[in-house]
Amino acid sequence: MGDWKTTDGLPRRRRHRALSPLREHLRDTFWFAPTAALVLVFVVWSAATAADDAILTALRDAGDEDAVGDLLGIAEDAKTVVTTISAAMMTFIGVVFSISLVAVQMAAGQFSPRVVRIFVRSRITKATFAVFLATFVQSLLVLTSYDSQRDPSLVASIPLVQSVLTLILVGLSVILFVMYVNSTLRLMRVAHVVDLITREALRVVANMPLDVSAEEPVGDISAGSGSGRGPGASSGPGPGSGPDLGPETARIAHHGRAGVLRDVDIARLVRMARQSGVVLRLVPRIGDFVVPGTPVFAVHGGPATKGLRALSFQVSVGAERTFHQDLGFGLRQLSDIALRALSPAVNDPTTAVQAVDRIVQFLSSVAQRPLGVLLHRDRRGTVRLVQPVPGWAELVDLAFSEIRGCAVASPQVTRRLLAGLDDLLGAVAEDRRAPLVRHRTLLTQAVERTVPEAADRAFALHPDRQGIG
Repeated sequence: MGDWKTTDGLPRRRRHRALSPLREHLRDTFWFAPTAALVLVFVVWSAATAADDAILTALRDAGDEDAVGDLLGIAEDAKTVVTTISAAMMTFIGVVFSISLVAVQMAAGQFSPRVVRIFVRSRITKATFAVFLATFVQSLLVLTSYDSQRDPSLVASIPLVQSVLTLILVGLSVILFVMYVNSTLRLMRVAHVVDLITREALRVVANMPLDVSAEEPVGDISAGSGSGRGPGASSGPGPGSGPDLGPETARIAHHGRAGVLRDVDIARLVRMARQSGVVLRLVPRIGDFVVPGTPVFAVHGGPATKGLRALSFQVSVGAERTFHQDLGFGLRQLSDIALRALSPAVNDPTTAVQAVDRIVQFLSSVAQRPLGVLLHRDRRGTVRLVQPVPGWAELVDLAFSEIRGCAVASPQVTRRLLAGLDDLLGAVAEDRRAPLVRHRTLLTQAVERTVPEAADRAFALHPDRQGIG
């Protein structure tokens, strides 16, 4: 994704595309790019073989045997290089990626196991692995094209274009290797990791529809949600009431494997609801764990027709949460990094402060946005899909509750937390200040109970954006 932004500093929201979930799921895999590269290298090799055959045929038709001999000599010289490449490339791939996986494992242990997905989703990592494999396969294919004949008049194949293509792939591999090493080293730096997490979290915010219902539940949104969240969980400025969804006429249960609800195909669900003349309500939130039999969709305003029985196939369930539509996942990861940094085994308050910096940034980006429920409309403006998302109070609790409990013994972190809470108090509307005031009060009380010396307490409770500058 590009860095295009709107006036509020967030990436510009794009319309949901039909292949959007599939694209995100492929980014979470490591097999697709190498497989596509191997298919592509066979296609390119076939084209290069045809070009070599065309060159040889044209020279023979012109009766230029000397030129054929010259090309044969050049191809023989290139064969030595190609042979060396084929022998060394696979070993090079194994050594490079073995060392890199060790580095990623160290980063996962230092920050959070969830940072491994950053490595898996890295485009430069996939491109490097794909080009390395493509270079290896291309070198093997070129070696099969060499003719044992040395007589220019009898030789049937001169893989000149193929050899040049192999050398180009080697050059590209060297460039990508340098970029890959730089990317892997950056992955081990906490500032880069938290920046990547924050940027992905902000993309989720940017993709949220602005037309939402905030304070009041939409229709019977709180009834039987299966998540234990009442109307009060949805907080934020808004019109105060949502559209009337009509009576609930049916519920669609989950029939697949148990796992985390990763995302739903919004575009297709809106289209299916429009065709059936109903409104769909997603019962669990993205990131909830669902088991077979769990209600996934509630149908409002019409019967559950045969076509709507396929709704359960429009949800993606996996082993772990993803950023695609999960508003709280970024905060969860930033909180995990801060908590690990504050643990006695690590004792790295500076890393915790860097995570708090990004937490405050994320909360500032949603401070003026309505939260609680997203309304997805069709092209005519009719609400067709209602999706629950965390409210403001829930996001604040996720951001500060656990960190606040572990930060009491670290004045650097308490000072940064107080400064962040003060900044957010000045940025939000009056009706959103209560959870921030609560966390500030609880943090102050915890420090006062834990720190015995008055001077130390005063120092720990002094707001400071750098922690201890």
